[in-house]
Amino acid sequence: MNSTIKLKDGREMPRLGMGTWYLGDDPRKEQQEIEALRAGFDAGITLVDTAEMYGSGRSERLIGKALKGYDREKMFLVSKVLPSNAGRRRIFKSLEDTLQRLGTDYLDLYLLHWRGSVPFSETVECMEEMVAQGLIKGWGVSNLDTDDMQELSRVPGGKNCLVDQVLYHLGSRGIEYDLLPWMEKNDVACMAYCPLAQAGSLRRGLVNSPAVAEVADKHGITPMQVLLAFTLLRDNVISIPRSGKAEHVLANWAVKDVALDDDDIRTLNGAFPAPTHKTYLDIQ
Repeated sequence: MNSTIKLKDGREMPRLGMGTWYLGDDPRKEQQEIEALRAGFDAGITLVDTAEMYGSGRSERLIGKALKGYDREKMFLVSKVLPSNAGRRRIFKSLEDTLQRLGTDYLDLYLLHWRGSVPFSETVECMEEMVAQGLIKGWGVSNLDTDDMQELSRVPGGKNCLVDQVLYHLGSRGIEYDLLPWMEKNDVACMAYCPLAQAGSLRRGLVNSPAVAEVADKHGITPMQVLLAFTLLRDNVISIPRSGKAEHVLANWAVKDVALDDDDIRTLNGAFPAPTHKTYLDIQ
């Protein structure tokens, strides 16, 4: 796979990173989770995704601790603002708090976590001001379906949206019908969250599927690595699996060297076919 994707603003973004949903929630696991993040950094992972919502800031704070001693300029940090904070009255304070928790003075990407009551025009205007001020390098959205993306693109500055982060895994392929094609056409990168379907819990039979097992055996990898490799088949997709254990982080990172072939894709498509009609966005 290509290790990076070129965003429409000209920057290179890693295609495989670490998600951090639920990380930081349990103080007893803090050291283990910091070690997991650092194992990823040491192996070469530079993309980390988080959000102010995750543990009410605890995830961002955990990442900030893990980042100490590493070169910030080599990292690609992404966080998300809650819809309730995405208006002019609150968004600048939200970003300030996020930066403080992460221990940095800028974000590489700042995303609207999902659509709320604040008009797109207001959020975009604020995002563009943050870019101009150097507080963020660029911005994007999360959990927006095709009609939302079309509406966003019509707002002044809306075409500067760099990514849409959505749920995507082998057992949830609805975005392939119209959202992914629209994003490819409009040069908006897709960030896949829950690419492992939360260890398969989001789709019954996924991890234990004979088709997944067949592909895993052929390549000498685990079923989880097959699921992750599937999300990286398209050049426009970035994948951010979450793990709080170093061994799992390293197993995820090893997928960068896995190349599924046409026979593998036919096998997986046979068991988990792409949709033939509009399927509304899955959200977790």
